[in-house]
Amino acid sequence: MGVRINFINPFGTPVYNDLITETLLPYARPDTEIVVTNTRNCPENIDYYYNKHLMETVVFEKVMQSEAKGFDAVVVGCCYDPGVRVARELVDIPVVGPLEASMQMAGYFGHSYTVVTDHHKAVPYLEDMVRLYGLGGNCRGVRCVDWWVKDMVKDPDQVALDTIAVSKKVLAETRAEVVIMGCTIVAACYQRYLMAQKAKPDVAIVNPNLLALKMAESLADLKRSGVYHLARAGYYEQPKGLYREEFEQQRRQIAAALKLSEPVT
Repeated sequence: MGVRINFINPFGTPVYNDLITETLLPYARPDTEIVVTNTRNCPENIDYYYNKHLMETVVFEKVMQSEAKGFDAVVVGCCYDPGVRVARELVDIPVVGPLEASMQMAGYFGHSYTVVTDHHKAVPYLEDMVRLYGLGGNCRGVRCVDWWVKDMVKDPDQVALDTIAVSKKVLAETRAEVVIMGCTIVAACYQRYLMAQKAKPDVAIVNPNLLALKMAESLADLKRSGVYHLARAGYYEQPKGLYREEFEQQRRQIAAALKLSEPVT
């Protein structure tokens, strides 16, 4: 029996779901069930940090609902990895962030890497994330392709061509060996282009959607086998007693205020 994975687009719109589905499902194992969903009643883009924090509140609820519905793992589909670490406090199933997964696995593709994200505002944020994850030793910096997420679906092929051009330039300038695409929608545009052209990439570009998928499959397998256990003694400790009662009350209040489409379970 395969595993069930919920790939949550944190953007409050379904407009990106088909693009992710088209470029993700062909790379899943035959026995893996992937459901691509999106948040609702929250901002449709994550380009500004206020939007990000609003999104995260809804992401937490979606992750908890995913566990209640029997999913074996969750991928939060944005390279800001919005809410990923907090969500691990809330559930026992694996919660995977695409950027974290890509950085952890980049060494299998090359010795050093550069992150190429969507636009200039994301650059310093991802620089901070590289330091936070403690995986910056072989990172040669963060660059961007200068696309905003809401515009990408209007011309995905051009996004892909710009990504390839910028990646080649960045690798030449930094002498890094691998590019990690620091945006899930950029990555989907790029993968769609490769699939349509039946082309082999000229340089090593890591797709965070695919690596997050493979990380989720692997961790879900371990969870099914009874050997994936989150440490609850520190960072991911869960509220107990009175704190748990307060948590449940606050969760229901927030869900009601946000008018979430699905009932709290």
